[in-house]
Amino acid sequence: MSNAPDLPENVAMVKTSNRSWNGVQVERHEYTCTGRVLFPVERDEALTWLGAQLEEVGSDHIQARLAPDTPNPHDYTPRPLYIAPADMALWAHSADARYLRCATFSFDARLLQERLGLSDALGTIDIPRFGFADDRVWTLIGLLTDAIDNPDPTAQLYGDSLTAAIAARLFERPRQPKGSEGKLSPIQLRDAMGYLEARMPARVELAALAELAGLSQSHYSRAFKASTGMAPYQWQLQSRVERAKDLLLNTNGRLQDVAEATGFADAVHFGRTFRKITGATPAAWRVDRLG
Repeated sequence: MSNAPDLPENVAMVKTSNRSWNGVQVERHEYTCTGRVLFPVERDEALTWLGAQLEEVGSDHIQARLAPDTPNPHDYTPRPLYIAPADMALWAHSADARYLRCATFSFDARLLQERLGLSDALGTIDIPRFGFADDRVWTLIGLLTDAIDNPDPTAQLYGDSLTAAIAARLFERPRQPKGSEGKLSPIQLRDAMGYLEARMPARVELAALAELAGLSQSHYSRAFKASTGMAPYQWQLQSRVERAKDLLLNTNGRLQDVAEATGFADAVHFGRTFRKITGATPAAWRVDRLG
């Protein structure tokens, strides 16, 4: 997290956090303002840009515009989203802003399309869109930005899955493999389980699992859930908890030791996750079974 050293007029503070999933640079920005604001949006203009306003306070909505003296021609839409293709400058404006929390995604559209195995047509991703609404995309973006600071290894698969879902919504529909019945084949499922088990508790990218099965990430996520009842990140987390159970029963390790062995940041994080999944704390679960 960082504070910008040179702030625009009436912007008192800026906080930024960032992380990358699937080659997409995801940033969360928080602006504390004291009145009218007008400033250029900092972005890499070689990349396509997707912005989402997650929360705002003030008597006038903050909106993006193409030039400082050119108002946004579109009426305000709740939960607004913005798409700016590469090489397009953007400005943010509000007559009276107090607080803004927003998310931005920066990516090479064609590389992301290729990485995720999406259809050949770029569709509306090549067209500027200012203040449009898509509740599903907005919700997915909110979930993804909440995961930016999550150090847990499972956050990798979780974020990869969310970026794939967002991209699939923005691009054309993903290609479906011929003859697919919506599930992984027994061999594909076995390969997935073996891959995840062998690398536990380290981070695993969704791209690696999808490549192993020869599927796009979007199709792989759906097929994995259809086969197991869980998303890949949920299966990985459940598997880590199962390994923790084994360590609790068959070793004398401290809770901190078990947490470290299964990839949790500390005993507190381990205990909270374990209880959410099993309904009991690790210590109580161990005592109940060992007496």
